[in-house]
Amino acid sequence: MLILILGLVLFLGTHGFSMLRTRRAAVVGQVGESRYKLGYMLLSLAGLVLIGIGFQSYREAGYIPVWDPPVWTRHLALLLTLFAFIAFAATYLPGHIRARAKHPMLLAVKIWATAHLLANGDLGSILLFGSFLAWAVLARISAKRRALSADQVVAAHGGAAAAPAGWRNDAIAVGVGVVAWFVFGRYLHYPVIGVYAWPGMA
Repeated sequence: MLILILGLVLFLGTHGFSMLRTRRAAVVGQVGESRYKLGYMLLSLAGLVLIGIGFQSYREAGYIPVWDPPVWTRHLALLLTLFAFIAFAATYLPGHIRARAKHPMLLAVKIWATAHLLANGDLGSILLFGSFLAWAVLARISAKRRALSADQVVAAHGGAAAAPAGWRNDAIAVGVGVVAWFVFGRYLHYPVIGVYAWPGMA
């Protein structure tokens, strides 16, 4: 559990630091943009590795139950993660979905974390997914505050950008999201995560 906590602190702490724009700017000014990005990437990667190792060690040592989720929450979680995959795909495809979500990657993390909190009632899962959910909520609040300031500047220079035209990118985002969700949930979740996600496979 300690390794898991250390990984979460390192990974989410690194991402959380980027929300402190003044301090981030000060560090960038001291070390330079390229060195800052390299350090950010290495610390994030190290945190992610520790999270994987820590959670695996926790599971091998035995789950610590907190509550017992009903079976239907697993089916609900599977459905919710479909929307998470679509939102994640929309991050890279400018369209109505991305415009509506504003920050589709953060939305994807929130949906993903919530889905797993609903389906898993053990301490390690609550710590893992609860931490990601808390970070995503705080990151969205931080982004919204920055957007309010940016909107004031945009309004003074001719108003907001026009809404996206057409639905091509949205259709692609949905298609990519559905395919990635099915492949990962049906075929890769158990080999990668060690837990069956698809109904009837356990």
